[in-house]
Amino acid sequence: MMKFRSHETFFIRKGWLSKGMKYVSKYDDVFVTKDPKPMDRLGIGSNMVKSLRYWMQATGLTEEPKSGKRTQKFTDVGQIIFDRDRYLEEQGTLALIQWQLVSNSELATSWYYFFYLFKMQEFTREDFVQGLKNYVLMENAGEAAADRSYQDDFNCIINTYLPRYKTNTRHTSPENNIACPLGELGLVDIANKEKKLYRKAMLLTSMLPPHIALAIILNAHEGQREIDISKILNDEKSLGRAFNMDMISLLDVLRRIELLGEIKIIRTAGLDVVKILTEKSALECVNQYYQDLEKD
Repeated sequence: MMKFRSHETFFIRKGWLSKGMKYVSKYDDVFVTKDPKPMDRLGIGSNMVKSLRYWMQATGLTEEPKSGKRTQKFTDVGQIIFDRDRYLEEQGTLALIQWQLVSNSELATSWYYFFYLFKMQEFTREDFVQGLKNYVLMENAGEAAADRSYQDDFNCIINTYLPRYKTNTRHTSPENNIACPLGELGLVDIANKEKKLYRKAMLLTSMLPPHIALAIILNAHEGQREIDISKILNDEKSLGRAFNMDMISLLDVLRRIELLGEIKIIRTAGLDVVKILTEKSALECVNQYYQDLEKD
């Protein structure tokens, strides 16, 4: 199953996910209740309610049952984030949400395609839309969504990672910019404004805490105790692709995990692997990250 344009053209606004978590923690039916209406309780318009309901699930914070009353409950990770960093103030939280979003091939198909399958480093909207359309046709037995849906998804991706004052300096200043928190990761930039050419940008490795990086590796390569470094860099759902890394930046992150004693990097002729030493689960690594923050 693939989904497009479920965001109703609204990218994640600052404070939205925090508000969503606050109300889901109190009312599991906040998005479907009729009295009071979701718009009244959340204080946003009906299309924004639909968008927030979608983003809560697409980012892996909440989930809804496939049948019956469509109430929302926290995922395991969502519960930890709500308990430890509900206002999304920590870089590790943003990195974790980024990975969960772009790895959600069902609910966030365009994000999944953009980070894991779209190989162009510099691109226009037309490049992306054509590539996504071809991907969907191949994966979906020749059935495709309307081009408008792909274009709206592209615009939403750009607005997710690129502050609007960069794209529209005449009308928007940094002070009144309605920012998306994931924009702090700096994963998209402008290559040529006149040509409307964009480029993927690499995450600063200092923004990726080692225990969060380890949790992502354990999730992406579940059950494996020895993983090729090239797979951590290039596989679908990999750490490397989710943050536009090259080998140098990935090795920097891996070395910081190694300093914790959780992995061992083994580099031999023609075979570079990571040996998993930790007995922690991915969820325990996430918990460890927040525990370490409390000690600092």
